[in-house]
Amino acid sequence: MHKTASILLLISICLLLSGCWSKKELNDIAIVVALGIDQQGDEYEVTVQVVNPGEISSKQPTSGRSPVTTYSATGATLFEAIRKVTLLAPRKSYFSHLQIIVLGSELIESGIKPALDFLSRDHEFRNDLNVIAAYETTAKDIVSVLTPVEKIPANKIRFSLKISEKAWGSTVTVALYELIDALHDEENSFVLSTLELLGSKEIGMSKENVDQIVVPTILKYNGLAVFKQGKIVGLLTDEESKGYNFLTDNIKGTIEQITCPDGGNLATEITHSKTTVKGKIDNNTPKIHVIVNVQQNVGEVKCVIDLTKEQTIKEINDKTSDIIKQKIEKTLHVLQQKYEADAAQFNKVLHKQEPKKWRDIKNEWTTLFPDVEVTVDVNVHTRNSGTIQNSTFFPTKE
Repeated sequence: MHKTASILLLISICLLLSGCWSKKELNDIAIVVALGIDQQGDEYEVTVQVVNPGEISSKQPTSGRSPVTTYSATGATLFEAIRKVTLLAPRKSYFSHLQIIVLGSELIESGIKPALDFLSRDHEFRNDLNVIAAYETTAKDIVSVLTPVEKIPANKIRFSLKISEKAWGSTVTVALYELIDALHDEENSFVLSTLELLGSKEIGMSKENVDQIVVPTILKYNGLAVFKQGKIVGLLTDEESKGYNFLTDNIKGTIEQITCPDGGNLATEITHSKTTVKGKIDNNTPKIHVIVNVQQNVGEVKCVIDLTKEQTIKEINDKTSDIIKQKIEKTLHVLQQKYEADAAQFNKVLHKQEPKKWRDIKNEWTTLFPDVEVTVDVNVHTRNSGTIQNSTFFPTKE
């Protein structure tokens, strides 16, 4: 009897606990897909991009309204500003489906550390969502632009970030947890992809922006912002950003242009890239050796060249190698001499590979980094030339 009573008691407790005590009804929440954070003097301004479910549903006819709505509010803290959004929005903001966080240009200049404390604490914020920086504009303007093709602008921002990183190689996807980890150490430098607004922001916020064949206002990624001690110190150009990704083993695919011996040019597609960074410390002098191994295909030929010859392929390999090496060295020069920011995180390489010797120079790393000797070796292998070898439009001479 005692055993039966215990089982019945356990079953009763389970039934009581099975209810959806923490459920959130769709009609009670506003699903936030993008969050913009700006600095307004001593206060923060937050802008939330909220989905209008009825306008993106494939099962219901649209009413012609915008697929998203934005609400903005200011506060002394980020927490306060987000709560004050409820004064404007008909529902409480729900952040579990957040896709992207945009940091405004004034915020990244003054320092992003204080703004990220709340994001790292609140349980609704996933730590794998992406963070980007606004280029010479506010985060509010960025998240308020309506985009074609993708009904939800936050999706456009996120998809463009990922596809450009994969196919072009000048952007970097940085997750919230990676950014927070980088900010834990004052000496850590890092980069964020920057997004700029081209065109009229007023038109960008209206449906006129998605009702035309030629889009008047667009959002475009524009290089990498370099951060030091939580503040932006400069911007890498498109080519320097590629060099950075080669340097940090983040090239998933890109193209390179080389000149042909007799004029014209040839485009190659980088299909694989692997970078190895080795560090050593001799007599308290750190040295870095960067080795990049690249595989490529011939993508387009606009010159007279014989791709059937082994010597021709060797010349293509050598020229591509020189171009990539120059990009990396230019990026290193900018990071070491112009910004004095170890965004490639050579300090971690030295710490891992020479832990005992690293302790002796750790406190001097800031002054040592600009003069660190970095050797770059690039090895390129061309695998194929596509479905044809020599171009039918630029025939080789017999």
